[in-house]
Amino acid sequence: MIYYPLHTLKEMEVDEAMVVVGGRSVGDILELLHDGSDIGLELTYRYQRGALGIAHALRLAEKFAGDDPIAIVLGDNVIRGSLRPFANLFLAGNAQAGAVLKRVPDPERFGVAELDANGRVVQFEEKPAHPKSDLIPIGVYFFRPAVFEALGSLRPSARGEFEITDLLNYFLDRGEMISHEFSGGWMDAGTIESLLHATSFAATFSSELPLKTAHSIEAVEAERVELPQRS
Repeated sequence: MIYYPLHTLKEMEVDEAMVVVGGRSVGDILELLHDGSDIGLELTYRYQRGALGIAHALRLAEKFAGDDPIAIVLGDNVIRGSLRPFANLFLAGNAQAGAVLKRVPDPERFGVAELDANGRVVQFEEKPAHPKSDLIPIGVYFFRPAVFEALGSLRPSARGEFEITDLLNYFLDRGEMISHEFSGGWMDAGTIESLLHATSFAATFSSELPLKTAHSIEAVEAERVELPQRS
């Protein structure tokens, strides 16, 4: 699964990435990706203690990012299509934040964009019971270093998370955010049902991806254990 978001970053010409991990899967991720050299990325890892939200995970990247702009791709995204033109547009402009949007049939599962009469995004709302549009941010974001100061103004939501929608609204209110409606293919794997759909979707183009692990199961280094002989 993790190769899809890493491929998206590579397609945007990223060469250094920080992987935020949590729970009990840390060892599996490290064993799979190592330092990233097998797939042409220089990887750094940070551990998130609990489900504290995307914005909190972003805060962990402050020292890693330094003064550079950053691109974020959530780990449950499967994307087919190029985002490089929008990445280049963000880099060339003065916006402090950018978000990739797409129309979906079930927007209530996500953060949802509210549009004005001219079709411009004016606000984001997290998982609304009655969505004001079918346009959602798909989990690909761009920020400049001003984001880390903005993160200090956020407070946890009612579900105890630092919401990415609050961060997007911060920059929207200041006229410092741009967005792009993605026309390519996209699926998320955030639920069991969507994971099944994402698997079928990925199967249609998985052979095209240049990112593949260089390690077969036989190549994984492990300590050899000698079992005692039965007498």
